[in-house]
Amino acid sequence: MSLVPLTRPARLVPGARVAVVAPSGPVPEDRLKPGLDLLREWGLDPVVGAHVLDRHPEFGYLAGTDADRAADLQAAWCDPSVAAVLCARGGYGAQRMSDLLDWDAMRAAGPKPFLGFSDITALHEDFATRLHLATLHGPMAAGIDFLQHEGARAHLRASLFAPEAVQVLHAAEGARALVPGRAEGITFGGCASLLAAERGTPHARPDGAGGLLLLEDVGEEAYRLDRILTQLLRTGLLDGVRGILLGSWEECGPYESEVRPLLADRLGGLGVPVVEHFGFGHGRGALTMPLGVRAVLDADAGTLTLAEPALA
Repeated sequence: MSLVPLTRPARLVPGARVAVVAPSGPVPEDRLKPGLDLLREWGLDPVVGAHVLDRHPEFGYLAGTDADRAADLQAAWCDPSVAAVLCARGGYGAQRMSDLLDWDAMRAAGPKPFLGFSDITALHEDFATRLHLATLHGPMAAGIDFLQHEGARAHLRASLFAPEAVQVLHAAEGARALVPGRAEGITFGGCASLLAAERGTPHARPDGAGGLLLLEDVGEEAYRLDRILTQLLRTGLLDGVRGILLGSWEECGPYESEVRPLLADRLGGLGVPVVEHFGFGHGRGALTMPLGVRAVLDADAGTLTLAEPALA
């Protein structure tokens, strides 16, 4: 069955209360405070989950226990005074707490914008398959890109407050068609290693039929990227995909001599348009990419045109 457009939550307005949560890795306090200050400059009223600054007593790569991280996310989502939920950072851990969430209660609470990337890819997939909700893949509240790159902040701000202003997304400088062409479909995806890790789990989507797949990653050597992409191919996620947008591949080895040939080898034979260097993910100045919306990819022009603004 082909992907269909998901429910678009409402855009933000000045004065909106937004919750900041940490579903994955620990959040540096010296990055959280300036991130909250920037949100206040936008006219938002940020509130912080009770366990955002926690660290797991045994596993220091987690922001508190699984139960506490899940409780923060669920409390924020089910709070009718909260207009959006923003992740503070990625790291690792979202998969560990996903099944502790009461998805029925979250569905009953209704739609609102959800923002994050990297490890948050696991939750983007959950929100799509369990809540049928469109989400935003973009810079996080305590992330380096949000704090230090005005372009990334500006694109995120427009996506949240005036999404019709960024209904046409233009690829970063240096983008080019790995496979030329034009395709229409529903956007989905994110961090490639997280998409691979989701395969075989109870709520994983069966395939990507009718989709425009976003792929990026960080810190994966070429042979590991090969394994990840091969896993996505063998488990059917790329079956029926209509086009592919490639983001950043930071710290994944020499791009031209290793990463690009691998991407061409694993993805070029699908017979669909593929654009590289689109400008989302772990790279500097990342675009905010809507997931779960109908769009047209023009790989030659380096554009993604949304059928409707990302937020209603």
